[in-house]
Amino acid sequence: MLRANFIGTLLLEKAVELDCQWVEFDDIRYHIQGSVKTPNVLLLSVSFPIPPPETILFGGLPLGALEAIKAAYGVVAQILDPPRDGFNLTLKLNLAKLPSDEEQTNALLTKIASVREVVMGAPLRAVLKQLVTRTIPPGQGKPIALVHRPNESFFLVPQADKVTVIFPMRFSDSIDTVLASSFLQEFVEARRTAGLNNAPPCLWSPSPPEELNEAFTEALSANAGFVSFVIFSRHVEGRKLDRTVWNLSTFHAYVNYHVKCTECFMHTRMRRQVESLIQALDRAKPDTEKAKKSSPSRSFKRMSLKDGNNSLGSRSWK
Repeated sequence: MLRANFIGTLLLEKAVELDCQWVEFDDIRYHIQGSVKTPNVLLLSVSFPIPPPETILFGGLPLGALEAIKAAYGVVAQILDPPRDGFNLTLKLNLAKLPSDEEQTNALLTKIASVREVVMGAPLRAVLKQLVTRTIPPGQGKPIALVHRPNESFFLVPQADKVTVIFPMRFSDSIDTVLASSFLQEFVEARRTAGLNNAPPCLWSPSPPEELNEAFTEALSANAGFVSFVIFSRHVEGRKLDRTVWNLSTFHAYVNYHVKCTECFMHTRMRRQVESLIQALDRAKPDTEKAKKSSPSRSFKRMSLKDGNNSLGSRSWK
């Protein structure tokens, strides 16, 4: 996780050179650098997924990402233009400008560790804020494509009183596709329980919804169906906005996690079943060595005709 790696870099007081790269969810690459000469300055570079052709980018970043970074990090982070080669964003972090309060420092470090959500969730946050301000979005009812995963996108359909979020669910493995389709249908059914009345309405369909009639054909190739969430103003009021943005931004990772857990659970059950069947077969096998020891020893000698006559003759004289 980025948080653990980032907090570990705060130990630059020991004057060590830092140059570390790692990948998150196989689609976002990070590179963090630190120098002994400037121990309070870190360079954090981020490479985001390759955007589909229908997405709208500004300076290689999603709509509103630059404003979201400035609002989230303030004077601690400076955006370098242009970014490092091979990356979409490079932040110059000045650790000397961290807040003196420990709680505020931890909160700011958590935001820096969540740079993925800050950048990729910026367009989603901007659209959902319109529900709070009750402003009518331009181009009402037309789908907006946002970066989701490499060469994939999800869609927002903004309206005056709601925002519909549509996820085309794609999986490369056929087993994952079957499990995901079953999981998503159960996910929709679970939403209808009495305790989840306030949760956003959720729908699943094997075919594209009507809202995506104007979308690119490539974006509609979803082998696990389409999941739609209807977000109302009550879901984004106050602190609920951050949680809603996070849940929607990481929805595919959430589904993928549960699909892999289900597959692992099924494999474990299958292995246990096979082991129990093997034990039953082992108990059904006869123990030949034990049978030989427990049975009385009996031996037979083949006798010739002459031996038989001699035996009868010896008995007649007695």
